[in-house]
Amino acid sequence: MSADEAVGRLASGMTLGIGGWGSRRKPMALVRALLRTEITDLTVVSYGGPDVGMLAAAGRIRRLVAPFATLDSIPLEPHFRAARERGAFELTELDEAMFMWGLHAAANRLPFLPVRAALGSDVLRVNPQLRTVTSPYEDGEEFVAAPALRLDAALVHVNRADRLGNGQYLGPDPYFDDLFCEAADAAYLSCEQVVETAELTKDAAPQTLLVSRHSVTGVVEAPNGAHFTSCAPDHGRDEAFQKLYATTPWAEFAGRFLSGPGEHAYQSAVRAWHEEQK
Repeated sequence: MSADEAVGRLASGMTLGIGGWGSRRKPMALVRALLRTEITDLTVVSYGGPDVGMLAAAGRIRRLVAPFATLDSIPLEPHFRAARERGAFELTELDEAMFMWGLHAAANRLPFLPVRAALGSDVLRVNPQLRTVTSPYEDGEEFVAAPALRLDAALVHVNRADRLGNGQYLGPDPYFDDLFCEAADAAYLSCEQVVETAELTKDAAPQTLLVSRHSVTGVVEAPNGAHFTSCAPDHGRDEAFQKLYATTPWAEFAGRFLSGPGEHAYQSAVRAWHEEQK
């Protein structure tokens, strides 16, 4: 599929999971394609980075479920912060472990999973709708019931994939992308390169095959599709461009880099900006 074809399957009001972590291996080509549509009123579930920042700045988020929103080298995502400070969307803030167990619960079609994370913290105070459960066994221990994070659709990005939907990561961390796909009714996988199935295990260990075809609805070949986030070992984070994004008013940034007809226009605009900096 193309990126535009993939997001063409989405609709306003959906609960959308976005893989990656902070400013690392985010499916940014798919996010940019989403921004070219009129889709809005989204519940976004993400270990937040610029995906959250851009969608928040564009007014597409009704509710965000996240443990954080960061650009890593810039601790707090500035466009997320600006949107949140003006009350642009509802926020459900979960501990990182609770968030992970919520994806596990959804992937296993369970309503919740018990977790010790959040006990004794402010997570329960800022989320009064959360509930605790007591073990039915002799220990009688109390746990937080981490609610399932069921997704209408998920967007993830990996290094390589085949046309069947098997996805491979070659970097240092899987970032729970497999759980996002398994927790969703439909999952769209973008990758740096589409290869033949045999190539996926030719020079890499089988455990790098992160995403299985049974949980993938469509595959999008998107070279440099994680830009400006990192996608090791294919490319690192574009720190100079990320700084530009973080310090430029949203309307100005979007007008220069996101107003073109497609991903090619974005990549061309980024190259032109880098040439200007030389």
